[in-house]
Amino acid sequence: MLPPPAVALFNALKSSLGSSQATRELKWLAQAARTSAKATSLDDMLARRLSGEPLQYIIGSQPFGPLNLLVRPPVLIPRPETEHWVVSLADALSPTAQNPYKLLDLGTGTGCIPLLLCHLWRRGSLRAHAIDISLDAIELAKENASLCKIPQEVDPLNPRNTFNVIRANMLSPTLLRDHLLDPPYDLITSNPPYISWSEYLNLPESVVHHEDPKALFGGPSGLEFYHAIARLVRVPGFVNPGGVIALEVGHEQANLVQEIMQDAAAIKRTEIWLDPWGKQRTVVAYM
Repeated sequence: MLPPPAVALFNALKSSLGSSQATRELKWLAQAARTSAKATSLDDMLARRLSGEPLQYIIGSQPFGPLNLLVRPPVLIPRPETEHWVVSLADALSPTAQNPYKLLDLGTGTGCIPLLLCHLWRRGSLRAHAIDISLDAIELAKENASLCKIPQEVDPLNPRNTFNVIRANMLSPTLLRDHLLDPPYDLITSNPPYISWSEYLNLPESVVHHEDPKALFGGPSGLEFYHAIARLVRVPGFVNPGGVIALEVGHEQANLVQEIMQDAAAIKRTEIWLDPWGKQRTVVAYM
């Protein structure tokens, strides 16, 4: 039985979300309240959810494939559509300990993309590197790597997949000259900011008020970061021959991003992958 204050909050949540969704969320919130190290009450959690705060921030975690990653504001919450294409990418490629991949994840956020690949691929087959402009994201990605038991350094006596992250701005024209990156790479991944200004103005309040605008807003057209990525991968020696670039894209952007990779990055072979809901979600380019 819920105490009276929680009952009132739960009834309000049902009016907002619908009975089925509110009931599911109540179960997750109650479990989080019982196990939270911060002694947060269920009433407080329900009130935060009713105010529009994303459920994942209240609970403090988000499943991503077999991983359960830490999340907290303002770092972008990993989405199911991202999980889907990362799993598909893991199935499509086959690095080995004898021929490991060197990966660069641009705008890593929680670290979800490289950490899931580290988990799914064979031991010693991946050296994952990542950048983000947000100190909050860098700290959280490091915590998630520790939680997932993925080390930073290669140990020749105990081959394991590795992950490290540094602060850098992928839009900086001096990114390569600053020697923050260490090409060549075999795989480039990114879920960059891709929301246009007009779309940003229409985002749900739960997103606008809680998630970092720098992780969402991709310039007036939403394509600013794809042009920056194209400039990077076109630099001779930045991506190894046979390398792969996998980029998540927004609504109705797939064909435009495909053109950017073909024209600005001079990559001829590209594919568009659909998400589980049939939307064009990922542009994959092959060097």
